[in-house]
Amino acid sequence: MSDSVIRIEPRQHDIGGGLVVRRALPHLLARSVGPFVFFDEFGPVQVSPGSGTDVRPHPHIGLATVTYLLAGAMVHRDSLGTVQEIRPGDVNLMSAGRGIVHSERGTDEAHAHGQYLHGLQTWIALPQALQESEPWFRHYPGAGLPRLQRPGVNLHLLMGHAYGARSPVQAPSPTLYVMLNVESGSVHEIEADYAERALYVIDGEIGIAGEVIGKNALAVLPPGAARLHARAASRVVLIGGDALDGPRHLWWNFVASTRERIEQAKQDWREQRFPPVPDETEFIPLPER
Repeated sequence: MSDSVIRIEPRQHDIGGGLVVRRALPHLLARSVGPFVFFDEFGPVQVSPGSGTDVRPHPHIGLATVTYLLAGAMVHRDSLGTVQEIRPGDVNLMSAGRGIVHSERGTDEAHAHGQYLHGLQTWIALPQALQESEPWFRHYPGAGLPRLQRPGVNLHLLMGHAYGARSPVQAPSPTLYVMLNVESGSVHEIEADYAERALYVIDGEIGIAGEVIGKNALAVLPPGAARLHARAASRVVLIGGDALDGPRHLWWNFVASTRERIEQAKQDWREQRFPPVPDETEFIPLPER
């Protein structure tokens, strides 16, 4: 890791239906932060009734997806038979292991009446020993995740241990994920409990280690404790964890330690050898490149 803050401006994509996605990881300046190999913010957007923001069934290997909503509601379905609605504050954690297929769709109410949608989706690379493990899914209601208050900041501890508390979320490897609502003018200490950490500003503006980080930017932190200075009222995400236990290859929705495993997953999806999502016939085809 660098000895100074690495500032990353996410790439922006319009994926249809007015939904904009900002991708901060992976990036040329930082391929990962702890086990996080992928960091997306989607929205905010006012989704019209019947709008096509549903994500059809698609496959994953070698990673765990973490879905967190700031506004709106979605329904997760997967090839294990899971059907789970997620609302703001909840955590959906899905470990793909050797292979899983899932879809993410609006609720019936959202399809009928529209909704305001805003959220985060991150991918955690599974440890090498778990890359071919059995897939699983777990849902954690937001009310069961620790909420802490420190001077000038409210914290929602989604994953890991921090600030004297521990989240019940059972992550595949040591992982830190915290939502912070910081008052303007306040100063907050970022602990050095994890080897790698980063801050993503959802809205507002912060100062950290002499750098000013504005809305929709990611700051990868150097080792050691750091002080966050809120230059405005801000919503900030703190992520981190232990460094990866080896390099990873990412292609489309697949994460693996070898290119050969990626090629096998591509062929398996092309030939529809992944298990299907019950009662769903649509799917996203394998990209041509």
